[in-house]
Amino acid sequence: MRVLLADDEAIVRAGVRSILTTQPGIEVVAEAADGREAVELARRHRPDVALLDIRMPEMDGLTAAAELRSTNPGTAVIVLTTFGEDKYIERALDEGVAGFLLKASDPRDLISGVRAVAAGGACLSPLVARRLMTELRRAPSPRAELSGARTALLTQREQEVLGMLGAGLSNGEIAARLHLVEGTIKAHVSAILNQLGVRNRVQAAIIAYEAGLVKTTDLA
Repeated sequence: MRVLLADDEAIVRAGVRSILTTQPGIEVVAEAADGREAVELARRHRPDVALLDIRMPEMDGLTAAAELRSTNPGTAVIVLTTFGEDKYIERALDEGVAGFLLKASDPRDLISGVRAVAAGGACLSPLVARRLMTELRRAPSPRAELSGARTALLTQREQEVLGMLGAGLSNGEIAARLHLVEGTIKAHVSAILNQLGVRNRVQAAIIAYEAGLVKTTDLA
C-alpha cells in the first residue's frame, strides 16, 4: 500500500517513516511539510492512505482532508493528533476522516491503523477513544437523543458490539471478549454501519458515545 505522510516537523516525519517502511507491503511514496503540499502530492502519487497532522502551515490537516475527499476519493485519511486537540474530532468526521491516532501511539497501532484504512476500514486509538468519551461526558452532544433513538433500532448484540467498537477495539478483540468468531463480528459491524447510515467505524463510534453505549471497562 502507498502512503503519503504530512507533518510540518521533520523529526516526526522521519519517525513515522522509519516505522512504516520496516513493514512489508507499505511504501511511503511522498512527504509534505504542509497541507497544501500534501494535496498536490496526493494528486500526483494517488496514495492509498494519507497520514495528516492537524496543525500545519499554509493549510491545516482537516482542510487538506476535505480537499482530498473531493480530489482523491480513493485516498483514506488518518489524522495524527496530540492530547488537547479533541475539539477537532467532530469537524474531522465531517471531512470523512477514517481514523485518529496519537503521535505518541504504540508503533503497532500506527501500522495496524494504516493497514485497516487501506483495506476500507477505520481506526480509532483507544487513548483517543478515552479522551473523546471524557469530552462527551463533560459537554454532551445535542445529538445524543437522536443517537439513542438510532441505536435503539439495533439488536442487543449489535449494541454490545457497537459499544466495544466505540472503545476502539478491533474485530478480533471484540470476538475474543464475546467468544465469537471474527467473521461473525465483521458481519455485525457491517450491519451496524448500514443500520446507522454511516461510512465507517469512527462515525459509528461517535454515535456509540452519544448514545451512552461505551463502557469504561472496555477502554484500554
